Amino acid sequence: MTAHEAIADTTKGTARGAGIADDMAMLRAAVEQTRDISQAKGSIYWPDMLVSAALGYAGLAGAILLPVTWQAVLAGMVSALAFYRALLFIHELTHIHRDALPGFRFGWNLLVGIPMLTPSLMYENVHTLHHARTRYGTVEDPEYLPLALMKPWSLPLFIVVAVLLPIGLLIRSAVLVPLGVIVPPLRRLVWERASALSINPEFRRRPAEGDFAQQVFWQELGASAWALFLVWYAAVHDWRPLAIGLAVISATAVLNQVRTLVAHLWQNEGEPMTVTAQFLDSVNVPPPGLLAELWAPVGLRYHALHHLLPSLPYHALPEAHRRLARQLGAESTYAKASYPGLLPLVGYLAKSTMKAR
Repeated sequence: MTAHEAIADTTKGTARGAGIADDMAMLRAAVEQTRDISQAKGSIYWPDMLVSAALGYAGLAGAILLPVTWQAVLAGMVSALAFYRALLFIHELTHIHRDALPGFRFGWNLLVGIPMLTPSLMYENVHTLHHARTRYGTVEDPEYLPLALMKPWSLPLFIVVAVLLPIGLLIRSAVLVPLGVIVPPLRRLVWERASALSINPEFRRRPAEGDFAQQVFWQELGASAWALFLVWYAAVHDWRPLAIGLAVISATAVLNQVRTLVAHLWQNEGEPMTVTAQFLDSVNVPPPGLLAELWAPVGLRYHALHHLLPSLPYHALPEAHRRLARQLGAESTYAKASYPGLLPLVGYLAKSTMKAR
C-alpha cells in the first residue's frame, strides 16, 4: 500500500466527523495509561527551551555577522529551526497548570516570546478554545478552517500569510499597540482582530480579565518597547540586522504554517464533533520517521494524541503513544489517526481541494 493509499484508507468515512460516536474504550485507555506520566518536568522543559533559544540567537548572530554568504544562509537556517522549537513552547504554556513550572512563563516570554514579538498572550486563552468540546471545528474555533474543502489557491495563500507574519507583528507592536493607548476604538480592534495566533478570520477575541489582563499589560509593554527599539536602531544605525531577523522569523513562521497545514484533516464544515471525531480529524506522525522531530517538535508529531489528552506534557507523549498503540492494537480507532509523513499529508490535502463540489 502506498503512502497516499494509507491516508485515503484511514480517512475513509471521516469527512463528516460530526456523525462519529465516541470510542469509550479508547478514551478510558488514554486516561488510565497516562496517570503516572502526567507531571510536567522542569528538568526537561527548562534545558530544552534554553538550549533551543541559545542556538536560535547564535545562528542569528552568524546570519548577521558571517561574511561568506553560504555560511550566513546556513546559520540562518539553523536559527530558524532552533527558534521554531523555542517558539513552540507557547503551545505548552497554554496547557500546563500555571503553578506547574514556576517562572517558566516569565522566562519564556523574556527570552523568546517578547524578542520574537509573539508573547504568550497571543496564544493563552485562545488555543484552549480550539480544544473546547463544543467549539472544535466550528465558527467559534480560532484555529480551524475547512481547508480540505476549500479552493486549490487557499493552500498557497495560507503559506504566503506566514511569510508576511513577522512584518505584521512588527507593525502591531511598534505602531498599532502604542496608538491604541490613545485611541480606544483602535485598541479594541487590535485586541479583537490582531492579538491571537488564529487562522479563522471570523474569530473575535473577548476582553482580557483578572490576572490575565495584568499579564497582557506587561507583555504588550515589553513587546512594544522592543519593537520600537528595533525600528529606531534600523532607522538610525543599520537596517540589515532587522531585515535578516525578519527573514529568519519568516522562515520559522512558514515552518509552523506547514505543520499547521497537516495538524488536522480539516474536513469539518462547522458541526460540533465528539472527542473521537476530533481525534480522527487530527494527525499523529509517530516513529520510525525522524524528520517529524524537525517539522513537528515539542510533541506536536502526536497532535491527535494531544487532542485526546491536552494537558499531558510534551515529553510524555511518545511513551503514551507506545502504551496506547500496544494496548489498543493496529486495527483500533487509535491507529487510524497515524500517518506516514509530511509530504503524503500535504499531497492528500492538496488533492482534496481540487475535488469538484
